[in-house]
Amino acid sequence: MRAVVLTGHGGFDKLVYREDCPTPRPGPGELLIKVHACGLNNTDVNTRTAWYSKGVTDETTGGAFDTAEEEDATWGGAAITFPRIQGADVAGTVVAAGEGANAGLIGKRVMVDVWLRDWNDPLNMDKCGYFGSECDGGFAEFTKADQRNVHPVECDLSHAELATFATSYVTAENMLNRAQVGQGDSVLIPGASGGVGSALIQLAKRRGAKAIAMASEAKWESVRAIGADTLLPRAPEDLKTALKEATGSENVTVVADVVGGDVWPSLIDVLARGGRYTCAGAIAGPMVTFDLRTFYLRDLTFTGATVVPPGVFADLVGYIACGEIKPLLAASYPLEKLVEAQQAFIDKKHTGNIVVTLD
Repeated sequence: MRAVVLTGHGGFDKLVYREDCPTPRPGPGELLIKVHACGLNNTDVNTRTAWYSKGVTDETTGGAFDTAEEEDATWGGAAITFPRIQGADVAGTVVAAGEGANAGLIGKRVMVDVWLRDWNDPLNMDKCGYFGSECDGGFAEFTKADQRNVHPVECDLSHAELATFATSYVTAENMLNRAQVGQGDSVLIPGASGGVGSALIQLAKRRGAKAIAMASEAKWESVRAIGADTLLPRAPEDLKTALKEATGSENVTVVADVVGGDVWPSLIDVLARGGRYTCAGAIAGPMVTFDLRTFYLRDLTFTGATVVPPGVFADLVGYIACGEIKPLLAASYPLEKLVEAQQAFIDKKHTGNIVVTLD
């Protein structure tokens, strides 16, 4: 089958397009899926470049890092096995079932839950893996998955549109769950034009919260179109003043962040007393200045959000089927142009998400 194979940590030269990869065979309890489209995400880039390594302190650039160590080069702080087919955000059709798997799903259009679990101990985060990291994923014509990770979905969206959801939206929903966002909250969203950012806008609005989006002014129209209540510059000189001018208040109850970097202290400074900060990324840089006085004197709550509990992905599929959330497809590329697609993803000139297609 055709696939793009990651051969090691490094630059784009480590992504190799092949047409002679063996088609996977579903084992007991597994389903074989014909991949129609697969979305891109930061985990693919960060794993390839070994950005997760503690030896790296720079922002995500897409290039190799000389200071990275292979021993802690993945999201889970461990080594990865090569070669590896990446790609978590699969939209496909079940074409075969392994022993004991549900053959009734053959022919069904499906999405794949990106979190791999020990189903004898499903709540144990230490036993979780990520699709396309701890196993082969969807940058290939076929992939396989445990049937408990495979979710049929009925909707009128194209395969490419369906492939924009999995990682971004389940990450965003987990962030909002962790911060207990609900009716009446005001949620500040840095990087609001990205995949997770645009998902946060829609999912916060779904809960009855106000979405305050930070994005470059060139993207304001597209960000406003998905429901942002307020638009702020990507990195205002004085965030507190900009927020007050736009909303009438210099505080928010929640910050949902995947950006980090130099702007981080100002994000924390606009949290109201008792506010919540939730984080699932640091694309602008993982090292920040943290004033502990702001943290404890304002009774703030900080939560990290990576491993998603069971059930959240099924909730997401339900939102899609009911039309409660909309895809934001920025661009699609054929599989053989994955490197070009990933470069566009890294350049961040788009709004929403980018996918590769295989049909």
